[in-house]
Amino acid sequence: MATKHYILLVPGFFGFANLGELLYFGHVRDYFVAEMARRGVDVEVVQVLTHPTGSIRTRAGDLLRSIQAHVKDDDGPIHLVGHSTGGLDSRLFVSPGVLLGEDMDVERYARRVRTVVTVSTPHAGTPLASFFLGLFGQKLLQLLSLFTVYVLRFGRLPLSVAFRFGSLLTRWDEQLGFRPTILDQIFEQLLGDFSAERREELVRFLGDVGNDASLVPQLTPEGIDLFNASCQDRPGVRYGSVITQARPPSFRARLSAGLDPYAQITHTVYSFLYGRTQRMPLTAIPPHTPAQAEALVEAYGALPGPQACDGIVPTRSQVYGRVLTAVRADHLDAIGHFDQPAHRPPHVDWLISGSGFRRIQFERLWNTVVDFILLAT
Repeated sequence: MATKHYILLVPGFFGFANLGELLYFGHVRDYFVAEMARRGVDVEVVQVLTHPTGSIRTRAGDLLRSIQAHVKDDDGPIHLVGHSTGGLDSRLFVSPGVLLGEDMDVERYARRVRTVVTVSTPHAGTPLASFFLGLFGQKLLQLLSLFTVYVLRFGRLPLSVAFRFGSLLTRWDEQLGFRPTILDQIFEQLLGDFSAERREELVRFLGDVGNDASLVPQLTPEGIDLFNASCQDRPGVRYGSVITQARPPSFRARLSAGLDPYAQITHTVYSFLYGRTQRMPLTAIPPHTPAQAEALVEAYGALPGPQACDGIVPTRSQVYGRVLTAVRADHLDAIGHFDQPAHRPPHVDWLISGSGFRRIQFERLWNTVVDFILLAT
């Protein structure tokens, strides 16, 4: 009988995998299922449900519960694929001797893990997390989570909302911050477009984001330094990383985003996030092996500088283990959230960076990941 592979898809800190039909990894899951079938591989692909902004330890515990619910005692190999913070959850899960809580038998499953693939993961932290630590940053984090859910449900934000929010960002003052009343009005307008049942579900989801943001300080360059000091690689596990680098905001990038007013306004949101992500301290950039540096140079023509990022995570922060591929993409492009509505099912974008990432690059990226997973066994 053919060996069954278990692939666990671990989401990042927006974590909207918890919201019913809004599939964080929808396109990735479909690709894995189709490609593994084409290669004659028996596979079960599981989308993990994690707390959107709980601590890395909490989220690793959520990963264990998903494995317990879906993985059979058949000794089939387990593969962890984590996007953004999901890559850190995966690394912690397989770290030898990790303690996630009482009566949580991690080792039973961790010893079956053969690969850990991290996608756009902040292995050295991200300066954007420091911004989210403030009161207005926390409010913005909730709003960005709601934006993501809204766009995936309805295709795009109402132009009036996008315009108001874009105007706020262009007038942002580091000392004064946002006007809370305007943010509250935007929340109310967006939530009003959902059914009563879904609105109640979203309020609970956003409450989770607001009530437990333990993850945010852990993702600062200073916070992740402690994580890396205590989280060890597991012998026998192959670690690989997918690297993303988006265009810096510029007039050319705005043209690439398109002339649609909606695209231009949402590109302003991307520009705002990019500006806070590119402030990576030089001392926080990790050293790379010759092979890692060579892979980056081959992909980008030169070693990315400290300001290079995907709008959320610095590019150099994403390197861990073997560099499987490095692409021109923003933080959400790699998991299928880019602009290609003609594809079935459609690809929907909200972080409009003008990266030019499309389905053909998406398939090449994930084909490389499939190759890496199967080589491990």
